[in-house]
Amino acid sequence: MPSGRAGRSGAPLPVRARTARLLVLGVVFICAACGLVYELELVALASYLIGDSVTQASVVLSTMVFAMGVGSLLAKRLRWRAAVGFGLLEAGLAAVGGSSALVLYASFAWFGGASYVLVGFSLAIGILIGAEIPLLMTMIQRIGRQGRKAAEGDEDDASGDVADLFAADYVGALVGGLAFPFFLLPMLGQLTGALVTGAVNTAAGGALVLWLFRRDLTRRSRWLLIVVNLVVLASLATATVLVDDFERAARRAVYGDRVRVAVQTDVQEVVVTGEPNGPPDLFLDGRLRFSGRDEYRYHEALVHPAMRGRHARVLVLGGGDGLAAREILRYPDVTSVTLVDLDPELVRLARTDPALVALNGGVHRDPRLHVVHADAFGWLRSAPLDVAPYDVVISDLPDPGITASTKLYSQEFYGLAAAVLAPDGRIAVHAGPVGARPHDYWTVEATLRAAGLRTRPYLASGRLSAFSAGPDRSSDSSRAPRDWGLLLAGRTRPALGLSPRAPRLRSLTSPLLLSGARSAEATRTASLPASTLVHPRYAP
Repeated sequence: MPSGRAGRSGAPLPVRARTARLLVLGVVFICAACGLVYELELVALASYLIGDSVTQASVVLSTMVFAMGVGSLLAKRLRWRAAVGFGLLEAGLAAVGGSSALVLYASFAWFGGASYVLVGFSLAIGILIGAEIPLLMTMIQRIGRQGRKAAEGDEDDASGDVADLFAADYVGALVGGLAFPFFLLPMLGQLTGALVTGAVNTAAGGALVLWLFRRDLTRRSRWLLIVVNLVVLASLATATVLVDDFERAARRAVYGDRVRVAVQTDVQEVVVTGEPNGPPDLFLDGRLRFSGRDEYRYHEALVHPAMRGRHARVLVLGGGDGLAAREILRYPDVTSVTLVDLDPELVRLARTDPALVALNGGVHRDPRLHVVHADAFGWLRSAPLDVAPYDVVISDLPDPGITASTKLYSQEFYGLAAAVLAPDGRIAVHAGPVGARPHDYWTVEATLRAAGLRTRPYLASGRLSAFSAGPDRSSDSSRAPRDWGLLLAGRTRPALGLSPRAPRLRSLTSPLLLSGARSAEATRTASLPASTLVHPRYAP
């Protein structure tokens, strides 16, 4: 009966050494691709659930690299049973990596936090990935020794084995890194993509050991590997079948039973909630974008101060929900509104969903509104210079605290926006909550000034909505910020007030604007650097 310690050369392989070597390198390629997919899944889902993608990527990658070193040390104990160890290791990695997205999302949905779970999975996956290379190195050297013995040579070629092993590992990582954003994420989604990756992982590792190294296995080891791999495959397959039910249950746990629409677009997850006959709330990637109960306070304060002065041509950056455009088009002397939003599905929903249409007044049917589906930064950069400038630019973009939108609050972005602005035009910017994140707010203000614009800070208070399904649920407070921080800017310092021809507003008055300006100034943080896409030393 074969022994798990069959000597340095082991039992004869069922194929020639060259073929066996290629099979092992092929599995190295597959496992490396799967390992990188697990890492990217954790980074992507943590950024979505917790926010701040730079921090989450740093936590996941640094923890994994450390854990890989620990795994390499622990694998030394398995070198004499490399084949069995590798088979069990890949089954464990497939189970942990494949289920990581599900468990992370479940922790967020039902317990309100995912940070500790994220670190735990990063450690576990890193240890298992780190243990792969020593075991694979032992296996491929064992093949090499048998091949050289058959060729009546005994010269070891460890350096060649290492080079081949790492080449396959790096190329596999490249393929996994490209497959995640271009295939797995758009075609399967985060949860199903992780489960399918786990199934491929365990199938590749189990098949290699159970067939190529079958003569090295004891009967007990063989049955152990078969049972473990079948259990992992069955578990992943069951989870894949039930993943839609899981997502619905998790979404109810996050948003309650009021979910009206839930759509995963190519850009983001869009969820509309609300009572059947009540105003809707819109969540983008789990973060409250607006509440139908108080959105008018924000949109009136964002739009109407900028409309004091000439406002025939208006540019809206973001705002695919149509609510900023609704306020703009209340002015009869507005002749053209260009709305630039990245997500066509969000715009389609704002045009067709009855609750959103009732809220935005069917603004997308107004012939003065022209919608462009493009990234706001890229659209501004490619805007023709001979087009008539805009009198007003409204920046109705995600919160600057969300790192993915940093470029939309950079000095370069505001420089591009100023380039399409009329000489006496105004730019209105949503800069995040002043009370909750004054540093972010005043950084945006400093960035506008660095772009050559003069600013008037102010805020809109009286926020009624307190629920947030986004990162605020997992932070110290489960309540949404109580104010909206806004900035009015122009080449000359704009006056803060309302146009004499402003329509009747529900909440905004000139005294409230001045009061909001005083409240914002009371939080001023001085000497903050501008936000730029390049190092300030090299900024234009």
